[in-house]
Amino acid sequence: MTERNERKERIGLVVSDKMDKSVVVKVERSFMHATYSRTVTRSVRYVAHDEKNECNIGDKVKIFETRPLSKTKRWRVGEIIEKAK
Repeated sequence: MTERNERKERIGLVVSDKMDKSVVVKVERSFMHATYSRTVTRSVRYVAHDEKNECNIGDKVKIFETRPLSKTKRWRVGEIIEKAK
């Protein structure tokens, strides 16, 4: 029996919850620029599956990689780390 690889995990903010059972999560990463030695911030938006429609805009969530659920959904919400105020 072969073991499965670990799933990728990301932590980000929910920026849209207008879809049914789906949310858009913005994940930011920072790194040093090779030439200018400045901190550069890049962001990526992932469409994630939210089975119970629990997430709201501004929530901090952990998402996990999963099989393709639709044309754009390849992630699912694992847990809500922090609710928006």
